[in-house]
Amino acid sequence: MGLLALTATGVCSMLGASINVVPFMIQRNVPGIGPYVLPAFAFAAIPALFAALAYGILASAMPRAGGSYIYASRGLNPYLGFVASFSQWFGLSIVIGVIAYVTVPFIRDVTLSLGWENISNGLEIGWIRVTIALVLIWSFIVINIRGIKSYERILLPMMFLMFALGGIVIVSALIYDSTDFLIGLQEKTGRTFEPIKNIDFDWRIFLSAAALLFSSFIGFDSIAQAGGEAKNPTKSLPRAILLAILGVGLFYFLFASAVYHIVPWSFVAEEAMTKDISAPGLLSYVLPSGLGIAILAGAAIALINDLPAMLLSVSRLMFAWAKDGIFPKSISKIHPKNHTPHIALVVAGVMASIGVLGSHFAGDFFLGIDIMVTSMMVNFLLMCITLVTITKVNPALAKQISVLKNRTLQLWIAWSGIITLSAFLGIHTYKDLTSDTAAWYFHSTPIWLIVMGLASLLFTYYWKKLKKQHNNINELFLELPEE
Repeated sequence: MGLLALTATGVCSMLGASINVVPFMIQRNVPGIGPYVLPAFAFAAIPALFAALAYGILASAMPRAGGSYIYASRGLNPYLGFVASFSQWFGLSIVIGVIAYVTVPFIRDVTLSLGWENISNGLEIGWIRVTIALVLIWSFIVINIRGIKSYERILLPMMFLMFALGGIVIVSALIYDSTDFLIGLQEKTGRTFEPIKNIDFDWRIFLSAAALLFSSFIGFDSIAQAGGEAKNPTKSLPRAILLAILGVGLFYFLFASAVYHIVPWSFVAEEAMTKDISAPGLLSYVLPSGLGIAILAGAAIALINDLPAMLLSVSRLMFAWAKDGIFPKSISKIHPKNHTPHIALVVAGVMASIGVLGSHFAGDFFLGIDIMVTSMMVNFLLMCITLVTITKVNPALAKQISVLKNRTLQLWIAWSGIITLSAFLGIHTYKDLTSDTAAWYFHSTPIWLIVMGLASLLFTYYWKKLKKQHNNINELFLELPEE
């Protein structure tokens, strides 16, 4: 994979529900955030940028499949490496199912806009929605198994189309404003709306929103997982990581700013309290029908495009565990013709399918997003800690770092990431544990702790087996696996 394909892997893992749904549905999930969504968005980018820099630095020294697992297991501790990557794997696996499930309403809205009411009504039926979500997942499993060339042929055209159709929203903000929206709302629905100008700023609400919006910047880590398949990985991996997070971050901000420029935030907040909303749905009141359909199609493509990149990411994590002997060896099997980890991809598909069923029965996709946010904050935090410890734990690999070599700068990045990510994780956990839910298992934190407990038991079992096979197991985990 060259620089473009690697960057596309990160871009397509980041864009999707985060841009079309989360910045608007957050008005329901964090009541009172009101007009402060965009500042919270920008604030959420700070710890993500530190994490991306840490990833890029570590990737330059350890360009192998399995990214975060390899970095932490070689530069921090094998157990913590497994925890960091299992947390990441669990969160992403669940959210793949969430994305596939959320994609169907966007497809439904496209068919409705085209006047295909029978098809649209059919997509409202529960079992049909679940079936389509599962078909999407397993179609991309097949594409990934067929190899990197097949993966690139699907991913790159969809990425460019996604940016082009999403760009319509940004350009629309130059043409329309909230006055146009209110006129369009009255003309199309007969409804009048009086926008609220402002509300008091509350730091607790602001920080809770920022912690959740952090999910919008998760995905660049997918690039690191593909390290074993990258051309010139010591240079291309760090570049791709930084290009992905900076490019997507800018696009996110312009996109969300455009929607809130056209649609009054108080209308967004009111609508979010009663139904699921998205950027295309909000803009449908003001844009011509043709542009509205194009934006809906772009949103559906953005969601679908998440799937192949994220499936590649989680499968490479399992492959790396199996290669190191801390996961069933069968997971590391390579397809004889396509040279892809086909068993790992099938297991990833099974986990993602569970995410689809969980979203359907829970009735709230934000649970899956909350689990992912907890998982990835822990992962990013451990990557920053690894950047601090690597010079003592593994000085030989530390010398291989080829970007941002200045140790003082590395430590500044690492500690800034540790402090901000710890704060965000604390805020997110507190919000989750104090939220009002129907049952304890609708809180993401206990679910995450249970899964990590099971992962620890799994690691202990395989670690004991490895110790019997190797006299000095710690030295084994100071070297990089074979390419």
